[in-house]
Amino acid sequence: MRKLKTNAQDTFRVKAYAGTNGVLLAFDVDESRRNGLLGFAVKQKEGNKPWRWLLNSLTFPGKAHTIEKWQATPSNLAPIQKMRWADYSIEPRTTCRYRVHLVYGTPDLPQLDEDLEVEVRTDDGQPDNHRVIFNRAVAASQAFGRKFEDVDEWLSQNKNAPIEDWPDPKARDWLQHGLLDQIEKFVARAKDNTWTLDVAIYEYELAAIVKAINEAHKRGVKVRILYHGKVGDEQTKLNEASVKKIPVARKRARVTNKIFHDKFLVLGKLKNGVSEPRAVLCGSTNFTENGVYRQANVVHVADDKAIAGLYAKLFQVVWDSPGDVPAAKKWIGLNNAIDAANKMFVGFSPRAGGKDLAEFVNCINAADRDLLFATAFALPKNILEALLGQDNDPVMRFGLQNSKSSITGFHADRTAKFVTPALLNKGLEGWVKEGLRGQKGNLLVHLKAIVVNFTSDDPIVISGSHNLSASASSGNDENYLIMRGDTHLADRYGLEILRFYEHYRFRFFAKLLKLKQARPLAIDGSWADGYYTNGSLKRLERLRFAGR
Repeated sequence: MRKLKTNAQDTFRVKAYAGTNGVLLAFDVDESRRNGLLGFAVKQKEGNKPWRWLLNSLTFPGKAHTIEKWQATPSNLAPIQKMRWADYSIEPRTTCRYRVHLVYGTPDLPQLDEDLEVEVRTDDGQPDNHRVIFNRAVAASQAFGRKFEDVDEWLSQNKNAPIEDWPDPKARDWLQHGLLDQIEKFVARAKDNTWTLDVAIYEYELAAIVKAINEAHKRGVKVRILYHGKVGDEQTKLNEASVKKIPVARKRARVTNKIFHDKFLVLGKLKNGVSEPRAVLCGSTNFTENGVYRQANVVHVADDKAIAGLYAKLFQVVWDSPGDVPAAKKWIGLNNAIDAANKMFVGFSPRAGGKDLAEFVNCINAADRDLLFATAFALPKNILEALLGQDNDPVMRFGLQNSKSSITGFHADRTAKFVTPALLNKGLEGWVKEGLRGQKGNLLVHLKAIVVNFTSDDPIVISGSHNLSASASSGNDENYLIMRGDTHLADRYGLEILRFYEHYRFRFFAKLLKLKQARPLAIDGSWADGYYTNGSLKRLERLRFAGR
């Protein structure tokens, strides 16, 4: 959901982008009004809660923070000296109001000037048949340490403890952030023997999800499970242990030399003995502790019979011949041709010729304003070159790629690349480093999501299980969505990519540059100079996020 507010002369504007759990505010002030501008003071009203000033972790030189516990100061005393600011602590379907003031005066006596007020709603229900849920994952590490100090301390002494043993279940719920809840609710919709539930999964381990699906089977739901299977494979053994309570006739191993990398559930309703697909749950989340609680992941629920029907057809093809990978590849080639004209394209692999990768490149190359992305594992040359673009081109890039030992970030353009460790050594991140059971390497960003032209009215979003790799295209079983022209979905994905991006960007400066103390706020309007320099990417950032 997006809202734009301007004053009568359009010399001051605020644009708000509301996602599932956060709001991004973009500011713009005419150059004639920036002399002496100390920044922006932002007041927020969340639902029925009272108004409060948003906090700034920076303050003016020589000024102590007024809230010592949080090392922060209200923004009316320590104005925000950036042209965009994000509020990532909002619950879904919450109405939020923001009152943004221009601030002039001096550091000793900041003066609130003209203000604009904008109101938005997170996860506003548009499109009304889609829900997109992200966990908090490792980007919550600093907040986790503050919010659950006792648990954080306990984890430092019990690094290998399973998540079920944590002393405070609220800590688990806070991390999964509704992602596990969404999976359990989806399974619970299959109430009795008039419903069907088809499960296609790579890693099937998390006790809560296994229990939910087993209970659906006990209710009489016609459950079928397809799981990754490979002779001598450790993941296959874990999957087989989890499906023990499902009858032999209702489960099949996808026997492949590659990876059965799908993670989706199709909900159906029986009519005259035939299952009619009603909804599908998909995304990047494996059914493991890591997938739900630790790695950055997404669950996407589509209450769309047509979309669910496509997943159901693919499931049936694999179910009928679980040991015949070429059969699925042939079926996809005949029945799942890439369709760039489709506003909501549902894609599958393996497929011949790398046509899915070519379409991803086409989508990425359509960027002429900005590009947001979060990917895992090594990328093929054509995908990586498309994401990075050309030196000093006018496309803003905010991206992350997770490798085994590091997070590589791309800021603004490829000349501003930065690298930060995948893990730090304390708090939640210390626990993750010790607890990557069933995973290879320090994989923390498991999203495979791209948003093209986020700030435009015609964005493109790519999301799913597909790792954007050659093996995902030609060998693995994968699924993905290409969503065109829907700003509501773009806002949900875009804000989460930016949340993780900002987390690692901050870590880069704070840790690798070994900053002993954050740079204080500027005492005059000089902080904004880069935003008004012709040809600079900061200027483009100011204009584009503010809707110009």
